[in-house]
Amino acid sequence: MRKIPTLFMRNIESDHKVRDEVTPGCAWVLAGEGRATRKWDGTAILVRDGYLFKRYEVKKDGTPPMNFEPAQPKDVNTGKQVGWVPLTGDKSDKYILEAVTAGVPTDGTYELCGPKVNGNHEQLATHQLIPHGVEEPTADPRTFESIQDFLIHGDDDSTIEGIVWWHPDGRRAKIKAKDFGFKRPSERRISA
Repeated sequence: MRKIPTLFMRNIESDHKVRDEVTPGCAWVLAGEGRATRKWDGTAILVRDGYLFKRYEVKKDGTPPMNFEPAQPKDVNTGKQVGWVPLTGDKSDKYILEAVTAGVPTDGTYELCGPKVNGNHEQLATHQLIPHGVEEPTADPRTFESIQDFLIHGDDDSTIEGIVWWHPDGRRAKIKAKDFGFKRPSERRISA
């Protein structure tokens, strides 16, 4: 899974929030192209040929673990590299294995969410693998202001972590509530 570009440029030198300037290569979103889907707050998981892999990020000047599969080249700005490592059944795989007790899902990428993942901001009772790109939000905002408003007020009566747009040619772009400086979903439940 390649790192998905953030829809808007970030204020790197100051507050790290996004500003109303589109990231190069992402203008197709504001032009109305592609399909909006819900971004879940969890950890990326890959299922390939019935085997499970977890997302792994090699830090700048770090050494990748054995069996690391790069998903993309090393980032020239940060020195980090994202990829996959197979599950080994050790303690760090516990919640992934809990999520597949009913069987390994079909090949694809998923988000592991649940009680012990990232503070359970999705407020789930059990660990689950949620397929990427399936759930569509109730709205599909396409301007800086409308996206910002949607991410603070939420989807129906709940807030979501963000939106991922999928272009038919394979491109993707994302935006998260925290890119605007908003808290995580479970920390900002408000009435619209």
